[in-house]
Amino acid sequence: MSELYELSGHEVRSRILRREVSAEEVTRSLLERISKLNPIIHAYVTVDAEGAVARAKEIDSRIADGEKMGELCGIPIAVKDNICTLGMPTTCSSRILENFSPPYEATVVEAILEADAVILGKTNLDEFAMGSSTENSAFGTTRNPWDTSRIPGGSSGGSAAAIAADLASMALGSDTGGSIRQPAALCGVVGLKPTYGRVSRYGLVAFGSSLDQIGPITKDVFDAGLLLNVIARHDPKDSTSAPEPTPNYVAGLKTDMTGVKIGLPSEYFGEGLSEDVESAVRAAAAKYEELGAEIVDISLPHTEYAVATYYIIATAEACSNLSRYDGVHYGHRTERKSDIIELYSRSRAEGFGPEVKRRIMLGTHALSAGYYDAYYLKAAQVRALFRRDFDEAFEEVDVMLCPTSPTPAFKIGEKASDPLAMYLSDIYTISANLAGIPGISMPCGISPDGLPIGMQLMAGTFDDEKLLRVAYAYEQATDHHLKRPAPDALQDRKDAG
Repeated sequence: MSELYELSGHEVRSRILRREVSAEEVTRSLLERISKLNPIIHAYVTVDAEGAVARAKEIDSRIADGEKMGELCGIPIAVKDNICTLGMPTTCSSRILENFSPPYEATVVEAILEADAVILGKTNLDEFAMGSSTENSAFGTTRNPWDTSRIPGGSSGGSAAAIAADLASMALGSDTGGSIRQPAALCGVVGLKPTYGRVSRYGLVAFGSSLDQIGPITKDVFDAGLLLNVIARHDPKDSTSAPEPTPNYVAGLKTDMTGVKIGLPSEYFGEGLSEDVESAVRAAAAKYEELGAEIVDISLPHTEYAVATYYIIATAEACSNLSRYDGVHYGHRTERKSDIIELYSRSRAEGFGPEVKRRIMLGTHALSAGYYDAYYLKAAQVRALFRRDFDEAFEEVDVMLCPTSPTPAFKIGEKASDPLAMYLSDIYTISANLAGIPGISMPCGISPDGLPIGMQLMAGTFDDEKLLRVAYAYEQATDHHLKRPAPDALQDRKDAG
């Protein structure tokens, strides 16, 4: 019989509602595991043990009184630390927000609380979600539970590591260029980036406002659909929130793939792709054929411009969004100041880390006089071509299948001194953000080094339901999602930071 901390979210909910176990028991089981493993993995930057237990007791009391409970009844959830939580710090893993406690709750946090979830704490990330390895956190690197000498991916590395190490039943992450899907792939879990506008961004600390999207990181596809059911809603507080009808993402899950057309974009199977990853993804395509799907070769001709386009648009939006951190209204304020200009410059110099400073400078340059047309305007025009590529492709196929990351997880420090190599870690994920379409990463194999390999599915705008259905069919036909890190991979290390 599984330990309580090993259960998926829907298994937790079912057992609690059947009164086989209490919400408090499940919560305490996870908190005990966090106390043992978080010093090694460093998935959490804040753990609210007292609040979580109090919340679980309240849920148990309401169940005893016969109340109708929400979809996430008693499920312990981790929240990425760039999503605002009332009464709990939201630091974005940055010194500039080290002591910041938001005066309001993010819409997604309100939603999961209304659905009777238990929030365990806040997870580590690359500072302001800028990174692909969770090495850029001001509060220390998160380690991959499969091999603690390796990165968990980023920027939602804390959330992905928490799910892989059984430190939460579900988690929320954010995805600007792959920050949910890439760490999910490297940690062997499921990560969903919904369609842009499907989930409210109100209360998500902005990085790239036209790219950012909150989504689930979970142990299986069913849980991803369950969590999306709760957080997908129109929100008048977010001007980019779409008033589209919200289906029941769980009710539509099925395993019959007859008549489904799955596209393999040729540009995603070229130079730089690990043989192990390509082999696993092509084996997944073969499995889909066994299930009745038709595999179609397709082309996304502007893919080669994805990285350059993304890093112009994302950094331009970031430099604008981060201008609000000036040492005046909130956040870090320097002690050494003689005038207002020095207050601004020293506060930002002391508060921001190297990667954030690099991206602010890149974005400032792209938006500066004389360069705007050459960089930002050109990138915006190329972005329109990405959307057209996907629109044309989805006239031929229902979904696309490709790798999530070009390689399994790399060693901590391996790419830290080479920003471009790090940026290329997101080469297969950023196109979905540029086009605003949904994408999901799920496990599809294990490398010879014993590391998880992830595959990515993408679908058309607001075809999140179809995306989950195709993902679920593969998951039910395989056992990759059931594999977890070997116990000895999680043993204490003298060099664990």
